[in-house]
Amino acid sequence: MSERAAHTEVSAPRRPARGNHLVRSDWLVIGLSVAFTVVAGLLHYLGGGAVLAFVAAAAAVAVLAALVGRSVEQLGDRFGPGATGVLQSALGNLPELFISLFALQAGLVAVVQAALIGSILANLLLVLGLCFVVGGLKHGTQTLDSARARGITVMLLVSVAAMVMPSVAQLIHAPAAEHETTLSVIASVFLLLLFVLTLPASLRRGDDPGRPGDPDEAEPPRWNLPLAVGMLAVSAVAAVFVSDWFVDALQPAMDSIGISDAFAGLVVVAIAGNAIENVVGVQLAAKNRSEYAFAVVINSPLQIALVLAPHQVIQ
Repeated sequence: MSERAAHTEVSAPRRPARGNHLVRSDWLVIGLSVAFTVVAGLLHYLGGGAVLAFVAAAAAVAVLAALVGRSVEQLGDRFGPGATGVLQSALGNLPELFISLFALQAGLVAVVQAALIGSILANLLLVLGLCFVVGGLKHGTQTLDSARARGITVMLLVSVAAMVMPSVAQLIHAPAAEHETTLSVIASVFLLLLFVLTLPASLRRGDDPGRPGDPDEAEPPRWNLPLAVGMLAVSAVAAVFVSDWFVDALQPAMDSIGISDAFAGLVVVAIAGNAIENVVGVQLAAKNRSEYAFAVVINSPLQIALVLAPHQVIQ
């Protein structure tokens, strides 16, 4: 072996191999997720006060969000920002879906309506704004894929227009107002078809302009694919059960604290149901993963408008 080759071999950086390498912080997040979920379950089944059960369930959803964030981070480099954002938002919206279903069964229609609106506004204004602020303060100017941003913006405008069309017809006493229910169902079917047609473009892999540097120098994922997907699925399923306990304690907690249905839906349920996107988006922005943060945060309100809201109408 020549001297130059030997020098190159010695100086070449060693990259850690992919595998099931869990660091201390990973174990901490997993332990807290299990602990808070168990506490929320005990308070739900054994009793302990509506407010305390409500707070425990909300804390369990929030700490499960951190676990989802770790899993998304390990999946991001494999699938690209588009597919990762769709996958994470789909699993992240499961708690919100079940919160809405359980709340409708409990007769909290006003809470569900306010929660859907609050979730869209919270993600588009609060969470996305936090991502821009955190990423900008820590890493400077954030770079996004303009084509993806334009496409998502157009879909959001179309979905919002379809959602408000039946209400506008009723407000202005248009002839179509007599068929408000039929118009709502037609708009819902249209939004579901729009989501299906645009899904292949959302899943298309793309580069992450928010992550500078040579991709070969990036730190490889610590978790292999089965572990990352399994951890993501388990944490999302656990969040579904916690959502059920959350809704059960919601009405008694509202009566005890004295908050209205609108405030509970717009603020409390919306923030708790979107805790996963809140944590994941800010985490990715803090690590200068602007494209992934944008995909994760913006796909959530998009799926709410195109899938969750129409599903509730058709149901």
